[in-house]
Amino acid sequence: MKYFAIFMTALVLVGVLIFGQMPTQVQNGQVLRIHIRANSNSEVDQNVKYQVKDALVDALIPLLAYCENKQEAYICLNQNLKNIENIVNNTLKSKKIEYKGSAVLKEEYFPTRSYEKTTLPSGNYSALVVELGDASGNNWWCLVYPPLCFINGSVKVSAYKSRIIEIINSVFG
Repeated sequence: MKYFAIFMTALVLVGVLIFGQMPTQVQNGQVLRIHIRANSNSEVDQNVKYQVKDALVDALIPLLAYCENKQEAYICLNQNLKNIENIVNNTLKSKKIEYKGSAVLKEEYFPTRSYEKTTLPSGNYSALVVELGDASGNNWWCLVYPPLCFINGSVKVSAYKSRIIEIINSVFG
């Protein structure tokens, strides 16, 4: 699965170079975010947050592979919330973490985020919010639809399927 994701990411990046730039202004009504809040800022809790993120990304790639728009992705996640929560809690349990996690779909305010040439303006976004324990630590976020991830100040594209450039272009023009 990891090699498939790397291959698809490379394919998408080649497509971006050939067919055009990534969108520079993302509209909040057209995207679905994922937000994972760590229990605390302790080293253990921050590491666990990334382990939960990895488990969720591995589960979400095939789950959302054929979603053609935000609404389809939202419906798919809503139908699988219990499974998502089980993945979170099984990951926590496997790491011998005492607290539990929760997952919910909701509208949530996000501040403006700019990375390289892409900006997500501040505003309310639909989001899959995963809270670990007290959820008082630093968070990790990404876009579930379209699947664009922003990590450490650089854009990383997660491809759910080879048509991702076509989908991005249809959403952002």
